[in-house]
Amino acid sequence: MSLEARDWIEYHAKNTPDKTAMIDLMSKRNFSYKETHERVARVSGFLKSKGIKSGDRVAFLCLNTTDVMELIFGCWRIGAVCLALNFRLTPNELAYILNDSETSLVLVDKPFENVGKETKLLTNVPHWVDTDGLGGNSGYESGISSAKPIYEFTKQSYEDQCLLMYSSGTTGMPKGVIITHGMLEFTISSTARLPDTGPHQVSLNNMPLFHIGGLNVTALPSIAVGGTCVIMRMFDPSATLNAINDPALGINLIFMVPAAYNAMKENPEIDNIDFSRLITALCGAETVPVPLCEWWLEKGVIIQEGYGLTETAAGGTFLSKEYIPQMIGSAGKPLMHTRVRIVDNNGNTCAHNISGEIWFKGNAVTPGYWRNPEANKKSFVDGWFRTGDIGRMDSNGFVFIEDRLKDMYISGGENVYPAEIENLLYAMPQIHEVAVIGVRNEKFGETGCVCAVLKKNKTLTLEEILYHLDAKLANYKKPKYLHIMDELPRGGTGKVLKYELRKSIPQLIGL
Repeated sequence: MSLEARDWIEYHAKNTPDKTAMIDLMSKRNFSYKETHERVARVSGFLKSKGIKSGDRVAFLCLNTTDVMELIFGCWRIGAVCLALNFRLTPNELAYILNDSETSLVLVDKPFENVGKETKLLTNVPHWVDTDGLGGNSGYESGISSAKPIYEFTKQSYEDQCLLMYSSGTTGMPKGVIITHGMLEFTISSTARLPDTGPHQVSLNNMPLFHIGGLNVTALPSIAVGGTCVIMRMFDPSATLNAINDPALGINLIFMVPAAYNAMKENPEIDNIDFSRLITALCGAETVPVPLCEWWLEKGVIIQEGYGLTETAAGGTFLSKEYIPQMIGSAGKPLMHTRVRIVDNNGNTCAHNISGEIWFKGNAVTPGYWRNPEANKKSFVDGWFRTGDIGRMDSNGFVFIEDRLKDMYISGGENVYPAEIENLLYAMPQIHEVAVIGVRNEKFGETGCVCAVLKKNKTLTLEEILYHLDAKLANYKKPKYLHIMDELPRGGTGKVLKYELRKSIPQLIGL
């Protein structure tokens, strides 16, 4: 018998109606659970008036705002699936996702008004709704104010899909990751068993809510346990420090990528900030540098590293405070509802401290990719999900992440897949052969370097590459370096040896 999904908002509205559920820093809006329950009911009614029914996809293209949280819970109340759109993508990239997912409605934040208009022309999405993300006059606010509220939660099981998040595949085409109610419940259940979690939780949500880390490491878990979400429009080092320093907010939980912690570290106000109210400081989405953790530890901030993916609803492994500082550098141990194997090329479990591919299994793992049987076949083996990431596990069960997907790199916390860029670059008439690799970058963690072999008597500049990619790729995917080569290193099978490029190129371009 399937487990039944429940409405978190309805539950807390009945039990702690006056407790603050969400605070929107930009608009200074403050919603209790009772008020949130009412707004979610009206969002559900508004969606239903647009013909949205159970299983339909509803997307948001927004900066962080309480509107996004209301939309998510409004979708769930009527059984709809909420689709998170990366606002850094171009209209062409967004259109592919919307068409592939057969989305029925898109909520567009005012900063993306023009992008929305361009994207609309490339899709068959019937409903486009505007918001300013701040509670001002908009189609969203007028729509929910006049809607007939829906207070009852449509019966759903843990197996039912509730979210859809697209991430680029190694072939360059985005893959839709199916996220179910059960995945969220079990990831949150795992972390709820850890110390320092509960209704006292006041989380700062300054990472993008379209990202599984921004959504299901802080925002959704805080609501699930009856805590408070403080929503910041987007990450800003000074604004983040000011929010942490504000005793009226009482922020005690944060999650950020290493680049964000590094930006805060360099802020001139850092020595004037009171971090004493912080109970939990989480970090992930890419490898967390040990010196960064040690620097913050001297400030009294214990950074706890975790490892997860969109395919595991951000759950996976976690480093508990009791193992800090001695185990800094580890991504911790598997969470309760996650099993982890380190597997060699033959599918055998590796011995302790031997590197291999990280495989996940458990209630927090996605059932598969949206309408993509080929990707499912490649990614699952006997119920185990192949992450493509390389790591090792010691004799005490601590997991260490040693590498990521063979070609992927992470820029500013976002996955970048070279194949997507390479496919576009091959359309340039100057290029004979090309390979893109990630190289270290102080600001973004990593950024792209184009390694190109040119056709005879041709020249190429980075400016020409960026012009070619301008309308085709999001900014974070665009390379920052170009290195012209006579030939690309290849192995016996003719395959480009990118690990050779990663070893030699940084020195050749002066990094």
